[in-house]
Amino acid sequence: MTMTQVQPAAIATPRSKGRLQRITPETWVSIGIFVVFVGGWEAIVRILQVSPLVIPAPSAIAGALIDSLSTPSFYWHAGVTLWEILAGFLIGAGLGLVLGVLIGQWRLLEKTVYPYVVAFQTVPKVAVAPLIVIWFGYGITSKIVITAMIAFFPVVVNCIAGMGAASQQQIDMLRSFTATRWQIFRMIKLQSALPYIFAGLDVAIILAVIGAIVGEFIGAQAGLGYLLLQRNFSMDTAGTFAILIVLSLIGMVLHQLMKFCRRKIVFWVNDDQRLATDQA
Repeated sequence: MTMTQVQPAAIATPRSKGRLQRITPETWVSIGIFVVFVGGWEAIVRILQVSPLVIPAPSAIAGALIDSLSTPSFYWHAGVTLWEILAGFLIGAGLGLVLGVLIGQWRLLEKTVYPYVVAFQTVPKVAVAPLIVIWFGYGITSKIVITAMIAFFPVVVNCIAGMGAASQQQIDMLRSFTATRWQIFRMIKLQSALPYIFAGLDVAIILAVIGAIVGEFIGAQAGLGYLLLQRNFSMDTAGTFAILIVLSLIGMVLHQLMKFCRRKIVFWVNDDQRLATDQA
C-alpha cells in the first residue's frame, strides 16, 4: 500500500522538474515583470485610493473579465469582431500580394502605380471610415472594408522589398539558360520574397485588429468595439479594460499563428535571418 502511494509521486516529480527546466530564463523574466507590474498596480491603486472611474485595480478588471466571459452575448460580439478581422485581413493581404507581385515583376508599374498606392496609404483611415460606413452601411461589410484597407499596405511594401532583394546574379544565370519570367519569379524572386511577405503579413494581422475596432467605433451594431463604446458611455472603466485585454489576447494569438505558419512555410530561414527581415 505504501509503495503504490510513493511510486506516482516519484514518477511525477521528474516530469514536473523537466517541464520547469524547459522554461527559458527569458520566460521567467517575462513572468516576473508581469507579476511585479500587476502587483504594483494593485498596491498603488489601493494605497492611494484611486477612483475606479480613473484607473481600476487589476482585481476589479479580472472580475469584469470573468463577468464578460460568463455572458453568452459577449461571445457573439467577439465572434463578429473576429470575423471582421479575419475577412478584412484575407482580402487586404490577398490584394496586397497580387499588387506587390505585379509591381515587383514590372518596373513600369512601380513607376506608375506604386506612387498612387503610397498616396492612398497617406490618407488617414479614420477620416475615410465615415465615408466607408455611408457607402457600405452599418453592417459587417463596412468594417471588413476598413480592415482590408489598413492591412493592405504592409503586405504590398514587404512583397516589393522581398522581390527586389533577389540575387541579380542568380537571375542573370537563369536568363542565360533562357528561363522565362515566370520561372525566374518562381525559382528566385518568390523564394527571396517569402520571408519579407510573412513579415508584412505579421504586421497586417495586428493592424487588422485595430482596423476592425476603428470601423466599429465609427458605426456598428455589434462587436467588441461596439461594447467598448457602450461601457465608456456607462463609465464602466473595469469593463473597458476587460475588453482591451480580450483584444490584446486576440492579437497575440493571431500573431503566434502567423509565426507558426512562417516557421512551417519559410523553414529554410534561420532565426537570425528572420529577426533581420522583421527589423527591415
